[in-house]
Amino acid sequence: MEAGKLRNGNKVLMEGQPYIVVQYMLRPQSRGAAKMITKMKNLITGAVIEKTFPSSENLEEADVSLSRSQYLYSDGDNFIFMDNETFEQFEFLKDKLGDLVNFLKDGMDVSIMKFNGNPINVELPPTITLEVTATEPGVRGDTATGGTKPATLETGFVLSVPLFINQGDKIVVNTVTGEYRERAKV
Repeated sequence: MEAGKLRNGNKVLMEGQPYIVVQYMLRPQSRGAAKMITKMKNLITGAVIEKTFPSSENLEEADVSLSRSQYLYSDGDNFIFMDNETFEQFEFLKDKLGDLVNFLKDGMDVSIMKFNGNPINVELPPTITLEVTATEPGVRGDTATGGTKPATLETGFVLSVPLFINQGDKIVVNTVTGEYRERAKV
């Protein structure tokens, strides 16, 4: 792939590591070839780097694929997943998953990013529906103020919800920001 054709989401191989382009800018030069200025994220370590390429430089595309898997359970700091096609089980450490552990529930389908056939990352859907397991009861008439209160979800994650949400309600949560989106439609 030519560097001048890089776009957000392209996956390239640099120094044996897979990177994804998160930002790019093509800067024309008054003399000579244009330069492609990129911000890239290492898909294994999560480190973000800035890299400048001549627009005509050839880059190798990374062998990165997505597969459907199921989250099975956690065993301390290890989170166990199973590939839906091969039934192979593999694990990720809690540190590698970061904030995603707040949204994982047993039996949930996720996307697993694989590099050369080895699992390297987990991708959740942008929103998921979770049940509220603990919160203070709402008081009739409190909805006019637009206030919020803390609520504990079935995964143990605590977030702010509107006052009208009660224990047992199902809510939609944004997995990127960790914020309440709406009450789930039943």
